[in-house]
Amino acid sequence: MKRIASLAAVLAVAAVSVFAVTAYAGSDQATATSVTVTIKNFHFTLSKKSAKHGKVTFKVTNKDSIKHDFKIAGKKTPLLGKNKSASITVTLAKGKKYTYICTVPGHAAAGMKGTFKAT
Repeated sequence: MKRIASLAAVLAVAAVSVFAVTAYAGSDQATATSVTVTIKNFHFTLSKKSAKHGKVTFKVTNKDSIKHDFKIAGKKTPLLGKNKSASITVTLAKGKKYTYICTVPGHAAAGMKGTFKAT
C-alpha cells in the first residue's frame, strides 16, 4: 500500500510539472508578435506599424538586387543579398517608438528608415 501511495505521489508531481511547462510555453507564444519586413526598391514594407510591447520578431526578406540590413532596438540582421532572409527578436517597452534603418552608408538617407511603436 505504501508503494502505491509513493507511486501516486510521484505521478502527481510529474503531471503538475508537465502542466506547468506546457502552460508556460503556451503563454510565451501567446504574447510573441511577428512582423514581416520586405525590402524592395530602397524601401521597407512592414506587415504592422505597431505591436504589443514585449518580444517582437522581425522576419526580414530582401527583394532588392543590392545588399541591405535591418536594425531596430539595438539589434540588426546581417547584410542580406537578393531573396535572402533573416530574423531578429527584440524586446520593446510599452509606449515607446523605435526607429528602424538600413545601416549601409547612404541607405537611411535615401529613405530606408521608419518608426515602429510598441503599444
